[in-house]
Amino acid sequence: MATDLGAPATSTSATGSPPATRAPRAGWRDPRLWIGVLLVAVSVVAGARLVGAADDTTRVWALDRDLAAGETVQPEDLTATRVRFAEGDTGAGYFTVDDQLPADLTLARGVSAGELLPRAAIGAADRTDTLEVPVAVEGDQVPPSVGPGSVVDVWLLGAGTGSRRAAPGPSGASGPSGARDGPALSAVRVVSAPPPDQGFTASGKRQLVLAVGEQDARAFFRLLGSTDTPVLTVVRRD
Repeated sequence: MATDLGAPATSTSATGSPPATRAPRAGWRDPRLWIGVLLVAVSVVAGARLVGAADDTTRVWALDRDLAAGETVQPEDLTATRVRFAEGDTGAGYFTVDDQLPADLTLARGVSAGELLPRAAIGAADRTDTLEVPVAVEGDQVPPSVGPGSVVDVWLLGAGTGSRRAAPGPSGASGPSGARDGPALSAVRVVSAPPPDQGFTASGKRQLVLAVGEQDARAFFRLLGSTDTPVLTVVRRD
């Protein structure tokens, strides 16, 4: 006797799960689309601002070595450096690498190595206010490399005092330092310096001639006169 087993089972009853349905595509009216576009735009603007701020610097000229007043800045004395000026400061007081440098770059004051080249420092130095001051230094108190054109500091050590003495005169880039324990003369240019094997006096000291401002020279001599058995030490800066 035949038995009717009924209609064949469908795929739904075989797998036990409903058929898959395809999600509809998001249309241009979908708010999620506009939120995504907005996020991308904000990211692009923020990135552009960040990159712009990171490169908000100006390339300016700086000195590669110490130069005293009256010396002329040479191309090899300059090095380009990037500087970020404070808000509101355009850096107009300094020479940028895009500026046309003056033909005469004579310094009116001393400029130290690493210092930005200021426009105010360029100009003919007042040589009528500059004196040539001779100093006699023990041979082991001055570097052999010191010669004409060298920029040096002069330290004064009073024998028996055990401490360096600073000149009471005004502080400046090329004169006595008013700071305690500072050099008696700072950033002065050597005008004349015989070679170490020829420049010793009868006392065994090496004589140097320094270009010093008149007021600074007077303060220096006052300091020498007030120090018992002064001992000078010359330190080369450049």
